[in-house]
Amino acid sequence: MIALKHISRLYRSDEIETTALLDVNLSINRGEFVAIMGPSGCGKSTLLNILGTIDRPTTGAYMFEGADLATMSEAGLAEHRANHLGFIFQSFNLVDDLTIRENIELGLLYRKNLSGSRKAMVEEAMDQVGIAHRARHYPHQLSGGQQQRAAIARAIVGAPSLLLADEPTGNLDSENGHQVMEILKSLNAGGVTVIMVTHSQSQADQASRVVNILDGRMVLSVNRVPA
Repeated sequence: MIALKHISRLYRSDEIETTALLDVNLSINRGEFVAIMGPSGCGKSTLLNILGTIDRPTTGAYMFEGADLATMSEAGLAEHRANHLGFIFQSFNLVDDLTIRENIELGLLYRKNLSGSRKAMVEEAMDQVGIAHRARHYPHQLSGGQQQRAAIARAIVGAPSLLLADEPTGNLDSENGHQVMEILKSLNAGGVTVIMVTHSQSQADQASRVVNILDGRMVLSVNRVPA
């Protein structure tokens, strides 16, 4: 599904050049659950941003089902994100003055040629994460765990083939974190490819593969039997 080939990302200013990623080679098969780990500042988020086409590599190729996204136009990347990707963030990123239902429907904003009705798709996504009873509430009326479930519903409402999660349990207590991990594992079991950045070894242990990053380089990739 995904092949990163000699990916590097450099950031330049007038006085300094910073290497965020250096010669990263990584293949991810459809249906995998991959956890990316490493110390703060090692390049994890940069790698996730490139996978999500939020950032472009300075050098290298990013192949997604045969297409090189590193050379694709901005319009092409926007269409790719709308049709194939779902994003989950540590800080939820819900819109305060929209209801939960309206926030989730935002995940369909740039989708074209939908096969079903938007209302039915939103209802299904809410049911998948157990948040339907909060559809008319606003984000500030929900707990952190409920907000993250709403954010997951927004990410999956368009049935993406790839789900990118950046520290999805970082702002949650252990019980809500466990519930979010169970949702991610259930989505993965249903065929969604999941790539998750995490600092938690116990959560990484629940993935099918752990990729370790250090100083911008991929230093280890371990296949494992998830817990």
